[in-house]
Amino acid sequence: MRVDAGTRTVGVIGWPVERSLSPLIHNTAFIAMEMNWVYVPMPVPPEALPAALAGMAALGFAGANVTMPHKTQAAALADEVSDDARRLNAVNTLVVNAGGLAGHNTDAPGFDRFLRRDAGFDASGRRALLFGAGGAARACALALARAGLVHLTVALREPARAAALLAALDGLDLDVEVIAMAEAVASEVDLVINATPLGTHDEELPLPSLGFESLVVDLLYRPAVTPIQRTAREAGAAAFGGLGLLLHQAALSFELWTGREPPLDAMSAAALAELA
Repeated sequence: MRVDAGTRTVGVIGWPVERSLSPLIHNTAFIAMEMNWVYVPMPVPPEALPAALAGMAALGFAGANVTMPHKTQAAALADEVSDDARRLNAVNTLVVNAGGLAGHNTDAPGFDRFLRRDAGFDASGRRALLFGAGGAARACALALARAGLVHLTVALREPARAAALLAALDGLDLDVEVIAMAEAVASEVDLVINATPLGTHDEELPLPSLGFESLVVDLLYRPAVTPIQRTAREAGAAAFGGLGLLLHQAALSFELWTGREPPLDAMSAAALAELA
């Protein structure tokens, strides 16, 4: 990769960002497509985010991804936000344009692409169990509501924390039930999603009965195989980690910045090699 005066620059803003796969994924795409672009990690502490965003245009950035803990603050600082970013109160992609910073959220459409293209799952008329109510969980719930899911059970340690998720689904035709996490074992669902950190250190979740027609998605991509993936596969269910969502939301960011469709196969191969 050669960087010169004509190189377009994008990157990821977070705190911390050293373990992010995004620079590898996007730079692999730029190299594969012979584009004079570069993607850089940008560690920005929370108190410095307003100054960092204010300087993006002056520094010549075309845009940036935004990761934890900045997504909500970035939504407040952007000059305009997409409908998804407004509903989710979170921005994960910024585009620098003549009007300032446009804030987008590619997680919901990214999850929809993953379900349809990678998992071969049609949510229409189905039932799902979702562990968690944070930003990733809200994006998954929004994608499922738009895809025609009829019932969503949200399992939380503290059910009162579901307010932001319910607000993100306002006006959409989806029956939502919020339960305590321990009650999840009694759920009868077609799809199970883990949008919590549980499993990072081999923690188990109270999974319902699973079978050959069940699909389990753990949004964690480290470790490569989580406890709920192992349990699901032992029960005969299909199970996926979080790399698919990461790749598809990254591809949508790439399209917003460049107007071109990235090589997902190359991006996926690079990510898998790094994780291995």
